[in-house]
Amino acid sequence: MGLELSEKRAIFRTSGTGKRQSIVMANKDLKNSVERHIARRVQRSPYGMVFTAATFAPLGSRAAIDKSLQRLVAQGKLRRLSRGWYDKPRQDALLGTLWPSVDAVVKALVGKDKLRVQPTGAYAANLLGLSEQVPAKIVFLTDGTRRSIRVGPMQLILKRTSPRTMATSGRLSGLVIQAFQSLGARHITPERVAHLRKILPAAERANLLSNVANAPVWMQAILRDLALDEPETEHGL
Repeated sequence: MGLELSEKRAIFRTSGTGKRQSIVMANKDLKNSVERHIARRVQRSPYGMVFTAATFAPLGSRAAIDKSLQRLVAQGKLRRLSRGWYDKPRQDALLGTLWPSVDAVVKALVGKDKLRVQPTGAYAANLLGLSEQVPAKIVFLTDGTRRSIRVGPMQLILKRTSPRTMATSGRLSGLVIQAFQSLGARHITPERVAHLRKILPAAERANLLSNVANAPVWMQAILRDLALDEPETEHGL
């Protein structure tokens, strides 16, 4: 005996509802899976580490990632620094919750956009102990797009520069050149050169010789001298 039309419609509706429910359940399971993977990665990461939404891009859609990050913020496992930026905050017994370090932010930035960056200005001099000044705006040279990024109270400025300047990015020579450039010739005293000779390993100082051509002419003799174990000349600059 064949089925009545009303029975066929009922079966079709039931079948369609079942498929929709299956799709909804599958999407829910996928979102839960994304959140579990992100939560596990955050848990295994050290305190002070900075993340961007793009850090988790291989795990799922941007919408699912954003929802997962929002939940982790609500649970206190992450802190939202600014749009698309998060960290696993460090705690200090006296100071309380700390802001992330510049280095942690830069690592997240480089990982996100595959950028090459080079510290410059007062920040470069500070990293080498040549200046106690901690700039409010931290400047990096890059071969990427010029822009400004605010992460918590920190402002990072990326300035596009020439390929020649970026040839020494990620090397000690690039940091020294930018620090000296910030100080200016008159302020690169024998005492400051002696300080660098003391804190920098001899092997790393020797490598300065291979990048002397990338430095301004006025700086090249100073770099050659710094590369030596003992000074040859007094610069008196």
